[in-house]
Amino acid sequence: MPRKPLRRIPFKRRRKGLTNYRVRMKMLLSRKPLFVVRKTNTQIIVQVVKPEVKGDVVLAHATGRELRTKFGWPASGKNTPAAYLTGYLAALRALKAGVKEAILYIGLHRPVKGARVFAALKGALDAGLKIPHSPEIFPSEDRIKGVHIAEYAKLLKSEDPEKFERQFSAYLRSGFDPENIVKAFEEVKKRIEESVKLQIAEIESPTSEKKA
Repeated sequence: MPRKPLRRIPFKRRRKGLTNYRVRMKMLLSRKPLFVVRKTNTQIIVQVVKPEVKGDVVLAHATGRELRTKFGWPASGKNTPAAYLTGYLAALRALKAGVKEAILYIGLHRPVKGARVFAALKGALDAGLKIPHSPEIFPSEDRIKGVHIAEYAKLLKSEDPEKFERQFSAYLRSGFDPENIVKAFEEVKKRIEESVKLQIAEIESPTSEKKA
């Protein structure tokens, strides 16, 4: 009696669009930490993980939400500047934890030139983490700093104030002028550097001798 071909059901994480198992296997064979970039509806999430049989061990972690709550980032936690800053922060923490190199893992995200996942990668490289890459995949420096956002905001404000208020309502509610996003980018990047340097200094400083 003829039988219908059996249907092969993909693994759960493949069905959810979280893991490309073929790519992941190649990365596991390299025995290097993975620089993992994820995107959600509200933020960018970056982790540096060490793959193990029982599951990945997170060595460093940073999120777009954290940029806002800890470092005063006034804009979206998922735009291109935020992706860069999140990658920068995660990489500095990874370096502090003793990780010097990693391999980029973006799951099932399409590797589109200039995408936010590559902005996060650029942040990690600028922080000093070594990750194999092709330089042509990065967004431009202006885009990373948010120049395109500032210019668009300036244009809308002069040509269509109502649309400007709708488009940047979240920024305006918090009292932030989107035209100042480049300045905010530089300030937050500096705060991240100072925060991580302070943490390293506290770890490396000798303990004070107890008084007799």
